[in-house]
Amino acid sequence: MSRIAYVNGRYLRHAEAAVHIEDRGYQFSDGVYEVCGLRGGFFMDEALHLERLERSLNELRIAMPRPLAALRHILREVVRLNRISDGLVYLQVTRGVAPRDHPFPASQVSPALVVTAKRLNEARIAAAVKKGVAVTTMPDIRWARRDIKSISLLPNILAKQAAREAGAYEAWLVDPEGFVTEGSSTNAWIVDKAGRLVTRPASHDILNGITRRVLLEAAKVEGIEVVERAFTPDEARSAREAFISASSAIIIPVVRIDGAPVGNAEPGLLTLRLREAYGRVGRLT
Repeated sequence: MSRIAYVNGRYLRHAEAAVHIEDRGYQFSDGVYEVCGLRGGFFMDEALHLERLERSLNELRIAMPRPLAALRHILREVVRLNRISDGLVYLQVTRGVAPRDHPFPASQVSPALVVTAKRLNEARIAAAVKKGVAVTTMPDIRWARRDIKSISLLPNILAKQAAREAGAYEAWLVDPEGFVTEGSSTNAWIVDKAGRLVTRPASHDILNGITRRVLLEAAKVEGIEVVERAFTPDEARSAREAFISASSAIIIPVVRIDGAPVGNAEPGLLTLRLREAYGRVGRLT
């Protein structure tokens, strides 16, 4: 069966899906995106994803492309047409099509909307959760508004590729003061020697991941002490546990950082406990 995409009002086969060459997303990365997980045919924390989408659009002064009810219908129709039960839905909004010029278009243009869906490699995720993964650290060279889920991801791509070439699963990015911000496509967490869950606080320095937000709620429900503060790579390497979080995999344990083992170099008990707790706190719609 052919995959189906939604592009600006039309449901099209992937082979036929296209955007205009002067779409400002293509010309300037002038847009934002969201990735929402699907479990058993239900959207994971959809309301939080759409809330963050509205916030990102507002920060860039881009209008919502459709009313929320219509947008929810489009998301579900793409899932239905692709017959996906477990996977990801990708939603991208750009400022629209206009003659190439750096300032916003002088005349009113309609935001462009693209939605796609795909299945996840569940076996790969399960293997990563079971064995844990390695991360490597490198300087954070991204722009200063990481809280906006912008489609401008070139520094993230370079970091992810460098990590893979180093034999690691993910890159943890380090700010000029020597503290970890987040991963190239994930949020970063450690469990300190006192057993407290530590993650960098939400600010312009990181993307406030939806999975991150739900995990903080899950930790509270589980009675796990949380400290939102920055930590260094050295502290992470000497931590009791470490992990990364993202909508695609919820939690993946980190067992090595820059080649050094974390704890006993195996997925930690609190990490796995929190992963299970997510399933009880996350909202399916």
